[in-house]
Amino acid sequence: MRIEDRAPLSLVTLVRGSAWIMPDGGEPVPLSVGEIAILRGPTPYTISDKPGTPVQVIISPGQICTTVDGRGIGDAKSLGVRTWGDNSTGETVMLSGTYQMQREIGQRLFGALPQVLVRPIEAGDSALVQLLETEMGKTDPGQELVLDRILDLVLVSVLRAWLAAPGQGAPAWYRAQHDPVVGAALRMLHNEPARPWTVAGLATASGVSRAALARRFTALVGEPPMNYLTSLRLALAADLLREQDATIGSVARKVGYGSSFALSTAFKRVRGMSPQEYLRQAAENAGVVENMAAVG
Repeated sequence: MRIEDRAPLSLVTLVRGSAWIMPDGGEPVPLSVGEIAILRGPTPYTISDKPGTPVQVIISPGQICTTVDGRGIGDAKSLGVRTWGDNSTGETVMLSGTYQMQREIGQRLFGALPQVLVRPIEAGDSALVQLLETEMGKTDPGQELVLDRILDLVLVSVLRAWLAAPGQGAPAWYRAQHDPVVGAALRMLHNEPARPWTVAGLATASGVSRAALARRFTALVGEPPMNYLTSLRLALAADLLREQDATIGSVARKVGYGSSFALSTAFKRVRGMSPQEYLRQAAENAGVVENMAAVG
């Protein structure tokens, strides 16, 4: 199967069998039962029984399934609720979930992920995966919401285990959270991003001198405190701007800018586009629904 749905983030695990994940431009990665793969989009990738197997199915945006020559096969391969494939007793069964909306506030984390991250299912998470498998076939009221939340829990658990593992490439800002000084400063910025912070005020609240905080923060996080705060505010603003009835002025006040002009100026200076241009681009590139599918 070639996956071209352009989802920002996908999660895959096997119920039985084995598979290979082949990201475009990357090395093939094996996937076995007892492991979970997180794939960072929108780069296409292929999943097959072994490297070199010809592509038979293409999954496009909107979960549209076709043959290589473009013939639609979604209905023909349907095996029931949220289940798709050749037959329900196939030797390989895979659970997958995709996140179609890309949240700006998570880009610091997702940008640090490898294109394909494979982690063993922790003992405490196996019940979540089993619950996800059980719930996939149900049609109870509110079932989509239940599935979304289970998927969220699985994703958070895998990411948390990856971040905690030594030598796994966790981003500098995450490692800095464990520092007694910089970690405290980061928590204050995240808890109150709209507060009129200065380096001096942040240093006082952290219990160190201005120079000491600036030096230590930059060394551990990779950028000065106010640069980090600006990026955080603009990420929050980008997400808030997508909300219904949001205005640039109301968003500006929520993230610490005194006016719509101040937010627009900062947005264009850092991101190279105005808030209006960002919204137009987001509307073209992003979906709004999380899709779930099971493939046998």
